[in-house]
Amino acid sequence: MKLPQTYLRPLRYSVQIGFFFLTLIIGYHFYQFVLHFEAPGHPFVPRPPSVDAFLPIGGLMAFKYFILTGIVEPVHPSGFILFMAILSVSLIVKKGFCGWICPIGTLSQLFWMAGEKIFGRNFRINPFIDLSLRSLKYVLLGLFLFLIGLAMPTNMLALFFIADYYKVVDVRMMLFFTQVTTLTLWVLITLAVLSVLYKNFWCRYLCPYGALLGLLSRLSPFKVWRNDERCTHCHECSAHCPTLIDVESKTVVKSEECFGCLTCMSHCPSPGAIVLTVRAGKKFSAVKAYLFPMLLVALFYLVIGIGVVTDKWHSKIPYEDYQQLIPEVLKDYAKQ
Repeated sequence: MKLPQTYLRPLRYSVQIGFFFLTLIIGYHFYQFVLHFEAPGHPFVPRPPSVDAFLPIGGLMAFKYFILTGIVEPVHPSGFILFMAILSVSLIVKKGFCGWICPIGTLSQLFWMAGEKIFGRNFRINPFIDLSLRSLKYVLLGLFLFLIGLAMPTNMLALFFIADYYKVVDVRMMLFFTQVTTLTLWVLITLAVLSVLYKNFWCRYLCPYGALLGLLSRLSPFKVWRNDERCTHCHECSAHCPTLIDVESKTVVKSEECFGCLTCMSHCPSPGAIVLTVRAGKKFSAVKAYLFPMLLVALFYLVIGIGVVTDKWHSKIPYEDYQQLIPEVLKDYAKQ
């Protein structure tokens, strides 16, 4: 018998794959942009602003600067816009960015799904150790919030934004992956192996961005509810949850780990046993599950659209600065 909401899985996979390939396209265009300054005669390709999504620390710094001054820093303004888009998504539609859009989350999912095929299952860490390891991402988040949110004054932020280092920090990030050191390679291999063995190892234990979004997601009006009267206690929801939440033991899923992926709903064989609800005042009303990703993507691009319309999307770095700075960065990496 076909499960009531199996369409949710292919819908989610389609959205994830779409954003994953979009990320690859953005990365390729950025590589072509850098290559123009590295190889004389290579045609100029405009810098894709979306590459700033890989500068979350810069986005956090720009967010603080905007709060204190009302100014969107002009060097990597799309970093601020993307940071706001991701925060907005998490406040409204749970930790949906992690579950539907984030390319790292998608890659992590592909790894653990491969591990499930290879070993017939994914492994579980001892509950006490699991809880201890999960605290690491909150420790990292706290460290960033302290260093940037409290310890770094406004004038230091302004000086950092106009420094040559920050102007080409996106190029440095690209070179981190394209010119991998031995240490970096082994770290990436270790993370890949752990991601094959354990579900969402990076997201669950080490991602401070995910930790922040998880805390914000508790304010979301959307909640997954389980109706005990219709629940057959088949354990399918808990067994398939990618973040290891024991959905069957809960009435309302409030965990910071919840991706909003709706996997529990897609595996539930009992109609109405697990539903997506939205709060309106003090009441919760059931909503069609397919509206969730539609709202998520629409909200994400709405914030980006505001950035584009207000001219806070494209970097204001002059071509001549790139012409000088990018070859210098490439030379520095070549010496390492």
